[in-house]
Amino acid sequence: MTMLADVADMLRKARHQAGLSQAELAQRAGVARTTVARMETIAKGDMSVSALVRLLEAAGYDLQLVKPGHTRTLEDILVEQRQGTGDEP
Repeated sequence: MTMLADVADMLRKARHQAGLSQAELAQRAGVARTTVARMETIAKGDMSVSALVRLLEAAGYDLQLVKPGHTRTLEDILVEQRQGTGDEP
């Protein structure tokens, strides 16, 4: 199970990989720099999902659900089913 600390680490890594400072990411996402800092350190023990999605998008990432141990997302499976290319049981 992914814990909030893991999500905070993923956000920090996404920001670093995008080559952005906290201030630059905050500006792109339309949030305060302190929001980025708080979410990267889990200062308040929780994080806003809407802010997380905006920050990830500003760093060039999407938030997607993936079952543990799988590489395809739910969206990938739905697209395959619509195209008739999904694995049939």
